[in-house]
Amino acid sequence: MLERKIAFVGAGNMAEALIKGLLRSGTAGPEALIATGRRTERLEELRSTYGVRTTLDNVAAVREADVVVLSVKPQVMDKVLVQVAAVVDPHKLIISVAAGVPIAAMERRLGAGARIIRTMPNTPSLVGAGACALSPGEHASEEDLQVATRIFQAVGTTTVVDESLLDAVTGLSGSGPAYIFLLIEALSDAGVKVGLPRYTALKLAAQTVLGSAKLLIETGAHPGQLKDQVTSPGGTAIAGLHTLEAGGLRTTLINAVEAATRRARELGEQFLEKS
Repeated sequence: MLERKIAFVGAGNMAEALIKGLLRSGTAGPEALIATGRRTERLEELRSTYGVRTTLDNVAAVREADVVVLSVKPQVMDKVLVQVAAVVDPHKLIISVAAGVPIAAMERRLGAGARIIRTMPNTPSLVGAGACALSPGEHASEEDLQVATRIFQAVGTTTVVDESLLDAVTGLSGSGPAYIFLLIEALSDAGVKVGLPRYTALKLAAQTVLGSAKLLIETGAHPGQLKDQVTSPGGTAIAGLHTLEAGGLRTTLINAVEAATRRARELGEQFLEKS
């Protein structure tokens, strides 16, 4: 168990996912967790569901915490940083989940010596199947990184990358669930088009994506190798793959990740200019 008091500034879906994961895994107890937010009904929901403490006061929560998870939208991050800067001392570990907000910008608000770890989790964290990349700032210690890793491993897998790669992570796994949901929806529509009931088509499409990912992860095989195992000469899969290639699916997905990465980089530049 982490012997740390953890404050979640922002009571949205990611904060709830982390709270749920920390409690379920035994990494932290409810008495060690506190969440802040702007809506009393949302805070009451978290308090009654998970038994954690809640407050409307960001400053009070940060003051007593050892670890502060800034789980707010990038648009309000600057306001929150200014608000809590006075109570952030060198003994506190600051973890950010806000897309596109550089460590340098946070240091300008919190002080150059702030111990900061920037992260990019994704929404499957809500069901314990998230993918999160972490990047430590200059003043974060190896122990800080271990603490942050344990927090996010409670909701999925983690990997450590250089901060320069976090925009790419945002474009791939951060935004990636949206691409997969669109793919599942399209496969489901296709199933309906060829005669399947909607519920059956959606169930089969979703399980096919889940099972394929599980097969890839557990075997460690290259996706091309697994693709070839499904593709027999003159068969159905190769006919479908030919259509996907003709439609530019591979190129479209690459372009989507590039566009999302570019947008994340733009958001970071805008934040730096503002701070």
